[in-house]
Formats: sequence, C-alpha cells, structure tokens
Amino acid sequence: MRFAIIGHPDHPDLEPLIDRVERRAAELDIALVFEPTLATRAGRESAPIDEIEAGVDLVLSLGGDGTLLRAARVAAPLGIPVLGCNLGRLGFLTMVPMDEIEAAMASVAKGEYTLEERLALRIEVRVSGSDSSADPSFYAVNDAVIHKSGFARLIGLRVLADDDEVGHYSADGIILATATGSTAYSLSAGGPIVSPTMGGIVATPISPHTLAVRPVVFSGDTRISVELLSGDHDLQLTVDGQRGCPLSVGDRVDVVRSRHPVRLVRLPDYSFFTVLRRKLRWGDVREHPAPPC
Repeated sequence: MRFAIIGHPDHPDLEPLIDRVERRAAELDIALVFEPTLATRAGRESAPIDEIEAGVDLVLSLGGDGTLLRAARVAAPLGIPVLGCNLGRLGFLTMVPMDEIEAAMASVAKGEYTLEERLALRIEVRVSGSDSSADPSFYAVNDAVIHKSGFARLIGLRVLADDDEVGHYSADGIILATATGSTAYSLSAGGPIVSPTMGGIVATPISPHTLAVRPVVFSGDTRISVELLSGDHDLQLTVDGQRGCPLSVGDRVDVVRSRHPVRLVRLPDYSFFTVLRRKLRWGDVREHPAPPC
C-alpha cells in the first residue's frame, strides 16, 4: 500500500507523530509520500500536493478538521479515501486520536474498515455583468457562507431552490452546508444536525431579522441560488472557512452537488453518533445527585 501524508506543519506534536507513522509503516510494508512541507528529513519521498494520485491508496491527514478539509479537496476529485488523525482540539472529522494511529494503520492494512461517501458542493459565483466563463467556482466539503466582512449590517438575500423562490432573507448572512458541515458553523448558528448518510443541503440564516425565517433542509440534488439584493460593500463568500472571494450586490451564488464526493475511512467503534457523543457530549443525560433540602 501507499499512503500520502498531509499535515499541519506548525503543530508541535506533528514531527513525533510522523516518526511513529514511519515506524509503523515500515512494519506494515506501507510506502509513504509526503507533501513537500513535511519532507524535512533525508529519505522522505515528497511530491507536490496536486500530484499525489500516482499509486496512492489513502491520504492520511495529520492535524485538525481544517487539515482534513484541505486533504479532502485534493483527494476527493481523485477518488482517494481520507483518514484523519486528530491533533486539534475538537477534531470532529478527524476521528482517530493520536495515541491510536498505529492501530488505525494496522486496521487499514488488514482491510478492516469501511468507506463512507459524503456529499460535497460545487459553488459557482455569477458576477453581475461579467462573462460567466471567467466567474470563480469552489469545491466545498463543509459549507459556503455569504456574509459581511466589515460592519455588522444586514444583508438582503433572495433564496431559490431549482428556480422556485424560497423567500427573501434579511440577515447577517446565510450558511449553505452539507450534512458533514451541519455540525460546524451551521450548528452554531442554530441549524440542525443532519446524519451524513442523508446527503442533504442545509440553508441556515445567520441572525435573521424575523422569526419567520428558519433553517431549511433541501435534497442533495437541489440547485440552491442566493441572489444578493442589498448590503452595500464588504460582502464576502467564504468556503470551508479557508477560501473565498468578494461579492457585490447583484451577484448570484449557485450551490449544487459536486460530482466528486468525499470518501472518508471509517474504522470499527468510530460511528458518527459515537463521535457525536464523545466530542459534542450529545445526549449527555447522566443523572446528577439531587440537591439537599
């Protein structure tokens, strides 16, 4: 087997973890190739991140959820599965703790894992008055957020689902999230948790100005369009919290299912709801002693 290693180069625990990964890989006869920023020692094979497809069976992400999102953007279009080892604080997507990395590698080498396909999004920006062939587009694993980058003023938005008007929103912005991203920013803004096997798209308004506007879950095959009606300046599109572009009134953002789903490696004892309970304390209804009279 051959693993590509993508990691957070500035994390203090990364280099000791890589040493452990290299030792275990040698025992399991797994070849390793590193992104260039990690090939800091002699003997480590490196390749540009956009060339990892040559014989790679799995991308091993060493970091937090942000590192896994970066790895997924590289691996998903190539159909390569991703396994995340958590070096961050929460690490909802990176399910394997650092102290279990050797066991996780052994499970993969033995074929004791399943692949879970997650819906991803293609974000297409239609700039008002421009040639559509030059408009930017993005790939999103978690979410696309339309928001203000300056003062906290309301944005006027018109939301459509397959050209059928959903409604006019007056809010600080809107989050268009996958089921994977439903446990990220969308959850903090009051959106629902969506089981990753559902493949839906969640539209969650950010601090809407009216109680009549609430999150909506659409089918994953729905084309969701957001037209910017007002907001003056400093409008922004942010994708997965890492990339994006400025927007202007009159622009439109189209969100559709990507033809490249994310393939995440799932090991025994690491189900979605197990991680939900462990990391978000979901459903923590443990009994507490009654207060004294």
